[in-house]
Amino acid sequence: MAFLLGLILLLVFVIAGLVWFTANTAKRVEALLPPRGQFMDIDGQRIHYTDTGGSKPPIVMIHGLGGNLLHFGYAMADKLANDYRVILVDRPGSGYSIRPDEAPATLTAQAKTVATLIRRLGLKQPLVVGHSLGGALSLAIAIDHPDCAGGLALIAPLTHAIEAPPEVFSGIDIPSPLMRKIVAWTVATPLGIRRGPKLLAEVFAPEAAPADFPIRAGGLLGLRPRAFYATSSDMIAVADVLPGYMARYKSLDIPMAMLFGRGDRLLDYRAQGEAMKIVCPALDLELVEGGHMLPMTQADRCVAMVQRVAARQGSAQAA
Repeated sequence: MAFLLGLILLLVFVIAGLVWFTANTAKRVEALLPPRGQFMDIDGQRIHYTDTGGSKPPIVMIHGLGGNLLHFGYAMADKLANDYRVILVDRPGSGYSIRPDEAPATLTAQAKTVATLIRRLGLKQPLVVGHSLGGALSLAIAIDHPDCAGGLALIAPLTHAIEAPPEVFSGIDIPSPLMRKIVAWTVATPLGIRRGPKLLAEVFAPEAAPADFPIRAGGLLGLRPRAFYATSSDMIAVADVLPGYMARYKSLDIPMAMLFGRGDRLLDYRAQGEAMKIVCPALDLELVEGGHMLPMTQADRCVAMVQRVAARQGSAQAA
């Protein structure tokens, strides 16, 4: 009996230690990387975004799974800010955007939230730029809220459902919200620290991850428990509605372009990019030698693609 009691006390001690370590790490990360933008309350959520302001043509940029708005702030935003009003958005639950645990994480719900942000900012059919899961969200916005997207520039986007998540994301494939919360507050942070370099290498492959990614691109923000919970929730929820959007892609009649890396190890350019080209023949699809994190590794190509779509959108609106 004493032995069993000792084991229980040891387990409680270990769990308490993990929770303390997780909370302390999150506090240190947020002190190192505080929010840089503004906040807007939308349907019980607190959405974090940056906005260069002004009357230039607006561009709304939406990051991917497990990311934050600094993924675009790393190299692309400044290159576009001279000619456009650039709005970077932390998706609901990501970065510094707060999404209650009970709030839906589906593309439909996130599209409604971002569309509300766009309308409240007074943006008229902005060009929406989406990377990875942010690409799927951009498509959802264009379909469900056409007044909030006058053109789409998609970078390595998720467009079609996949049978299983990439191996590198197997650790966040947690269907149970309760188990997701337990993992987030115990082992997720220490494992994230330990496996971080290997994870980054896989996400960026075949290109190299920049050495300053943890700070300049906000990578350390992913070590927080709420970031882990939101990322897992997003990945689980995407399958709920993506097939329905796939059936509606043909209805899109706005300027669209896409940039994909042939060496992308997370999303297959054939199953996501070329498949989208078949559905939407007017799509401007450009394939490059590179991986998944093109907004950071090939920012100039991404910017050039965004500028092409913006020019097409401007011509279409002027006609």
